[in-house]
Amino acid sequence: MSQVVEPESIQLIQLSVPNLRRLAASEPVELEALKIYEDALPPSKTVARALTQLDLGTPAFWCIPFLIVSTSRSTLLGACGFKTAPVNGSVEISYGVARAERGRGVATTAIGQLQQLAASSDLVQQVVAHMVPDNIASSKTVARLGFSPEGSLVDTDGELVMRWAWPVAI
Repeated sequence: MSQVVEPESIQLIQLSVPNLRRLAASEPVELEALKIYEDALPPSKTVARALTQLDLGTPAFWCIPFLIVSTSRSTLLGACGFKTAPVNGSVEISYGVARAERGRGVATTAIGQLQQLAASSDLVQQVVAHMVPDNIASSKTVARLGFSPEGSLVDTDGELVMRWAWPVAI
């Protein structure tokens, strides 16, 4: 069994715009000697969405992914972030963790940090996560963090997903 990651060793570091553009062009990113798992960088659809949002004038904070970094191991473990700026007080998050790091609390810690960032913004009353119904691990993760299931819907990618929501305490 893998060892659980210490929450204090996980830091969210927002990807730079130049590195976002490098990812979009399938070029190597410059991440200052971080070990990078093969599947830890944001996927191409996340990169494309972020660039589109930037072009539409969305502030970088709300659309450029954050890298999930283990500071104690200098390793990139995954990525997470907001899909776009809050709309009517609601903001959607997304996340992904390298296969080798799953089941160790990385997603729980990263999502918890996203919740704190959203709650401190004064623009967010609710954080939302959409996931495919058979993603049991992610469902358990968001439930553990106080998200509640709100039913299913078809997302912008045409995929049936379960909507989970976390109300920001005021």
